Amino acid sequence: MKQFEKILKFELKYYLKNKVFVGITVFLVLLITIVMFFPRIMDIFKSDSGTDNTASELAVMLVKAESPEQSAIMKEYFASAFTDYDVQSTDEEIDTIKDKILSEEAECAFVINGAASYTYYVNNLSIYDVNTGIADEVMQNIYQINAMIDSGMTPEQAGEIMAVQIDSTTESLGVDQMQNYWYTYIMIFALYMVILLYGQMVATNVATEKSSRAMEVLITSAKPTSMMFGKVIASCLAGIIQLIAVFGAALLCFNLNKSYWGDNMIVSSIFDMPPSLLGFMLIFFVLGFFIYAFLYGAIGSTASKLEDINTSVMPITMLFIIAFFVVMYSLASGNVDSILMKVCSLVPFTSPMAMFTRIAMSTVSWYEIIISIAVLIGSVIGVGFVSAKIYRVGVLLYGTTPKISSVIKAVFKA
Repeated sequence: MKQFEKILKFELKYYLKNKVFVGITVFLVLLITIVMFFPRIMDIFKSDSGTDNTASELAVMLVKAESPEQSAIMKEYFASAFTDYDVQSTDEEIDTIKDKILSEEAECAFVINGAASYTYYVNNLSIYDVNTGIADEVMQNIYQINAMIDSGMTPEQAGEIMAVQIDSTTESLGVDQMQNYWYTYIMIFALYMVILLYGQMVATNVATEKSSRAMEVLITSAKPTSMMFGKVIASCLAGIIQLIAVFGAALLCFNLNKSYWGDNMIVSSIFDMPPSLLGFMLIFFVLGFFIYAFLYGAIGSTASKLEDINTSVMPITMLFIIAFFVVMYSLASGNVDSILMKVCSLVPFTSPMAMFTRIAMSTVSWYEIIISIAVLIGSVIGVGFVSAKIYRVGVLLYGTTPKISSVIKAVFKA
């Protein structure tokens, strides 16, 4: 136990004093701070530039109908729908309207060709341009009102029908996927990045110690299980410390700027994670980290040279990347209870992400959660002890990278 504590403290100090670790942590904290303060900063710049925003400063939208009277009427309808534009009626020729758009006197124009027909003119059509969609609704409403009036209704009656408000209530009996989506996405992505980063660091550290021949001395003075578990747990604690620093800074800065974010549902939902879900996230994060870190450490010990690390760990990395993409595809499609996801929830190499996603985005029975966690814990313990044996054998193998069959034989003999 004393050997384990010494190794754990030594490895943890190594991470916390590592310039790369400190630099990445500081960079992420500063980045998230800037992002959270961005609305406040923008508000300061708006205040400095003045608040005399008149209609003349808005982009001009021209509306032309078949007659000046109709143009004036259509202008009122379009002005109520396009509040971000200075909507103006015009009776000019089409070529003149086009020239105004090309010379940037106007941003766009609608030429009404009939009761249910128009032409939209714009210089460069943006992929984010939704003006035609709004115009379609305006034209449909006008057409429907005119049809009602033609059938004998008064304009007031037609207006009342078109202005009717629908009162609806939505009651979710399970999970609100819309509300949970963003923090689930961020947590899965954070788990993905931390495991890849720290798993690679564990493998690199083991290979570095092996290449310096320091491992020959260490392996005779400490048990391989103590060394392997000490390294993995230290890297896990370093990862948790880094996540706490980043997400803690994000939460603090969000609370300081909460009023500036207003009713932004995406940002608000990220910081509104239920405590129970946060607990599940921590459980699956730690167990998922352990199982992959053990594998990275074991494979790192078999690498003959430091340059061979990337090639050696590629199978584990690809397995994790495939698991990540399966989960992200299911999350994006909203189908988190598919047969594939249910199977992935029970496979220890995919369950940390798959089961957490299902818990966050659907209703999962308790027995499924318990089975998934139990299988994952058992796999972590089993992989940990097997990795320790591979570690003991691998660090003493020099020269060419050993074959898998050779490593297995050596493990059983150890």
